[in-house]
Amino acid sequence: MTKKVIVHVKPGSKKGPLVVSAPNGDLVIYVRQAALDGEANKAAQELLAQHFGVPKTNVQLISGKKSKLKQFKIMIN
Repeated sequence: MTKKVIVHVKPGSKKGPLVVSAPNGDLVIYVRQAALDGEANKAAQELLAQHFGVPKTNVQLISGKKSKLKQFKIMIN
């Protein structure tokens, strides 16, 4: 089963690492890594994998590589 998830990433956050559900159903991910060289994207991918209980190779960034609003595809077994 494949699930698409819209995520708001908050890089450089002191709250992180943390995954929170927003009122509209999207997820908000707080990561400590800065938005440099894809570090925040990598941290968000790892947090999503933990959140859904899947290997990080099952989480793929579809869109929003340079944006705070991202879309991930998650392959759930």
